Amino acid sequence: MDEKLTKHGMFSWFELQTTDVAAAKKFYAGLFGWKTEEMSMPGMEYTVVSVGGEESGGMTTMPPQAKGTPPFWGIYVSVNDVDATVKQAQQLGGAVVVPPMDIPKVGRFAVIKDPQGAMLSVITYVKM
Repeated sequence: MDEKLTKHGMFSWFELQTTDVAAAKKFYAGLFGWKTEEMSMPGMEYTVVSVGGEESGGMTTMPPQAKGTPPFWGIYVSVNDVDATVKQAQQLGGAVVVPPMDIPKVGRFAVIKDPQGAMLSVITYVKM
């Protein structure tokens, strides 16, 4: 990952959670020419999306706790410290949707909701 994408406040990753990853890969590859590659992740299947040889996002099957939610694209914003950012979001009137947790060999992330209800993920990447 380009180091500039790990700077605090930078949009850094885009992720589709869907009910049909195979159909999504076919659609987006046909629409945008995206290349996809399967990545081994503990407890889940994950597809990495690349554009021009640069990884920019991923696709995964929606988790059971999202049952009833339509497929959606989520965004990740890089932060210096996920736990501190979650605490600050709460102080500013936001809410925690998914508490901070680690993604092995990737980083630590959480999902927050702003006071208007918009959600996004925040992440601190492991230094490579």
